Amino acid sequence: MKTVPLEYGKYYHIYNRGINGCNLFYDDENYEHFLHLYDKYISPVADTFAWVLMRNHFHLLVRIKTVEEIPFMVQTPEGQRDASGSAKNLSASLRPESVSFTQKKYKPSNQFSHLFNAYTKAINKRYHRTGSLFEHPFRRIPVITNDQLKYLIYYIHHNPIHHGFCEHFLEYPWSSYLTVLSPKQTRLNRNEVLEWFGNKAYFKEYHSKEQIEKYKKMEIDYSDDC
Repeated sequence: MKTVPLEYGKYYHIYNRGINGCNLFYDDENYEHFLHLYDKYISPVADTFAWVLMRNHFHLLVRIKTVEEIPFMVQTPEGQRDASGSAKNLSASLRPESVSFTQKKYKPSNQFSHLFNAYTKAINKRYHRTGSLFEHPFRRIPVITNDQLKYLIYYIHHNPIHHGFCEHFLEYPWSSYLTVLSPKQTRLNRNEVLEWFGNKAYFKEYHSKEQIEKYKKMEIDYSDDC
């Protein structure tokens, strides 16, 4: 599959699997750690509308933020600071007046690479493995119409059922389905999702029906999908 560049302000279905089909997640802590890293690396550069983490793959629906929406990363010769001024690998022996600071925008493609690299290092260390964990490059498909957005959210939430992990969306904990229905605070762009469906009632109704005919009309190549 040809690698599609990530463009600012555009929506994408992003997905990937473990290299050679290997597992990405072994226990609840793995899922939680991936979500923690996802928030750290991806939230600055993308809005998230739907996600699911499966045992050996994942799916995301994101909108890459515009250049204006992405914060600056403050860099020094010894390391970097984020826009809040929190130091990363900055030597404590350096005095502020002796450090030369430069500003640079976070780059979306780099942030996804940082996410996968950080998670791979954590899994390799914990399970005493070496080498790559994810297939390269990660897949991305542009999402253009509102119908595609709604169907893709259904498709992502339906993935655990499709792979036989559960019989209903409510039974699977590692997807955004429950978050959309929950009143709890979240970074998920829940309000926009519900606006696309009109309300929670239609969101649930849409998910309860087979949407294969809509899929066929999308004319999107999911032949290499997970």
